Amino acid sequence: MNYLFTEMLGNITIGHMFVGGGDVPEPKRVKTGLLGADYSVENGRYRFTHVYDGENWNPKLRAPLTQPGVNVHAGDYLLAVNGRDVRPPADVYSFFEETAGKQVVLKVGARSDGSGSREVIVVPVDDESSLRNYAWIEGNRRKVDELTGGRVAYVYLPDTYAGGYTNFNRYYFAQVGKDAAIIDERYNGGGDIADYIIDYLRRPLLSYWNMREGKDITTPIEAIFGPKVMIINEMAGSGGDALPWMFRKTGIGPLVGKRTWGGLVGHYTNPADLLDGGFTGTPDLAFYNPNGTWDVENHGVPPDVETELDPQAARAGHDSQLERAVEVVMDLLKKNPLPPAPHHPAFPNYQKAGAN
Repeated sequence: MNYLFTEMLGNITIGHMFVGGGDVPEPKRVKTGLLGADYSVENGRYRFTHVYDGENWNPKLRAPLTQPGVNVHAGDYLLAVNGRDVRPPADVYSFFEETAGKQVVLKVGARSDGSGSREVIVVPVDDESSLRNYAWIEGNRRKVDELTGGRVAYVYLPDTYAGGYTNFNRYYFAQVGKDAAIIDERYNGGGDIADYIIDYLRRPLLSYWNMREGKDITTPIEAIFGPKVMIINEMAGSGGDALPWMFRKTGIGPLVGKRTWGGLVGHYTNPADLLDGGFTGTPDLAFYNPNGTWDVENHGVPPDVETELDPQAARAGHDSQLERAVEVVMDLLKKNPLPPAPHHPAFPNYQKAGAN
């Protein structure tokens, strides 16, 4: 049945026409435990080359090797797992089959011969993609801070749903003292139409307030008033199409990167599952421009400053799109410098001369 739906819908050029599932075999799945680390082969052993930090207070970003009492660091060797000696060419991940969520004893040490080694107990996770994504975000934030002398905020939006709103609230409002901002929505998975984010990005400076204690504050108090740039790419779509479209429409700033996916015939309902266990999407709302024309679907949102992501440069640690966005936002700051923070006027003297 799912095959018939696939054939029927194959010529419908709508991005949100999803078809999946059905009467397909279910293979046995083995949950391999992961430590949140990268490895190299050195001196006949596996050596940790990078240990991802995560946030151990956050269940979604638990990093096994940085739990209290573990303290495994880059440069240490992985010598044994549950008493089994670990040596290449055996696949390092083969020692962690069916260990996700279970206690595992690791033998680790600073020397490949095992001298001075110690045993630690860890609980591997079944997915370390969130740890790697978090490291990418934090690396980008530090890079922007370094390249701009601390003047520009970096905010990554993975979607326009729970993750995007959480990231925006966490990263944007924590950096309201910056002069400008780079909003990165590459790989944005969509969700809702994030006009809430647009509203906050475009808030103008209205007034200042002199505080009896501390520095003067502004109205609105939670805002970055300088220029803003958004980074986009071909893997951002749906709500991730709408967000840069609104960013440009409202005049917040330029878009840097590559044309977005192009899917704004969305859906808010789905039919019941099909008899064979499959499903189909039901696109039931289509975006059009206030000028009366259909927009974005099947052609995406083009950038103002087209910039390829150079894979070779990326492997060498250079994100060409991020670095171009930094150049653009710093140029905007140079052309339109923020006015110096004003000093409050002299306090009024309401005492009239000669008054008692």
